[in-house]
Amino acid sequence: MKVLVTGSSGFVGRRVTQMAHAQGWDVLTHGRTANHVSQSSIVCALGADTDWSPVLDSVDCVVHCAARVHQMHESPEEAQHAYHDANVLGTLNLARQAAKAGVKRLVFVSSIKVNGEWTKAGHPFLPTLETTPEDPYGISKYQAEVGLWQLADETGLEVVVIRPPLVYGPGVKANFLSMMNWIHRAIPLPFGAISAKRSLVYLDNLVDLMITCCTHQAAVGNTFLVSDDHDISISRLLRFLAKVMNVPSRLIPIPPRFLLWGLSLLGKRAVGQRLCYPLQLDIRATKEKLGWAPPVSLEDGLKQTVLAYQQQKEQQ
Repeated sequence: MKVLVTGSSGFVGRRVTQMAHAQGWDVLTHGRTANHVSQSSIVCALGADTDWSPVLDSVDCVVHCAARVHQMHESPEEAQHAYHDANVLGTLNLARQAAKAGVKRLVFVSSIKVNGEWTKAGHPFLPTLETTPEDPYGISKYQAEVGLWQLADETGLEVVVIRPPLVYGPGVKANFLSMMNWIHRAIPLPFGAISAKRSLVYLDNLVDLMITCCTHQAAVGNTFLVSDDHDISISRLLRFLAKVMNVPSRLIPIPPRFLLWGLSLLGKRAVGQRLCYPLQLDIRATKEKLGWAPPVSLEDGLKQTVLAYQQQKEQQ
């Protein structure tokens, strides 16, 4: 099995590369710059004019992890154009060249933002869409999905789409790292009364599904949602992290409606909604179609993430 992993220097792509090697597969890698990868088969940006031909010969499957994510200090208009250029045009350019080169399958890492930013209580997201996304990043992933399905019909390229929620694991950055830093410093946090549940996915669970989708025949032509299959509220998550770190949990039980009101006054209503509203995924179709289940529990995934965090702190 020969695979090309795009974005192989990133959080998800790096782990895909490691686990694909562990399967005994021949793995080609991709990064944006030579400084971002140790041994990259191709160094290039993700764009409409990128030439992928040097690494597509004899490739069986492309695992497309590369994407443009949120950048600071840019206007909404700039962000929308940049997302479209990389995540839509760049993805479809890669897929067209892959199909032309005889690549059999492409596994596309999309985002649950395609479904939306939050769910109604008791109504988790399904692979089918009730509305189209409004977030620029989510829009770009949605448009890429639509283009890939059209390309699959035109060329016969086997397409598989995976939509993960927040991904955590050893080495995680961004918001999840910020949460661990808050807990580590024992900072009082106003999230003690938030009961809305959220779906998360441990890195190895996501990558295990991705590896499965590279070869499983039932994966072809499907969109899969993925999670740890055990949802948790922000308040319980923070308390669990504090317990594993063996530090006090200092959560203030401010009612969610007051928290949302306060954040709205600060111009951060969207942040408040993501904190206070549920975001749950129904992964029953994923498990049934593929005979798959997350190999790592939420509890064990969180413990491994904290352990790696603490080891990094000790080395600093």
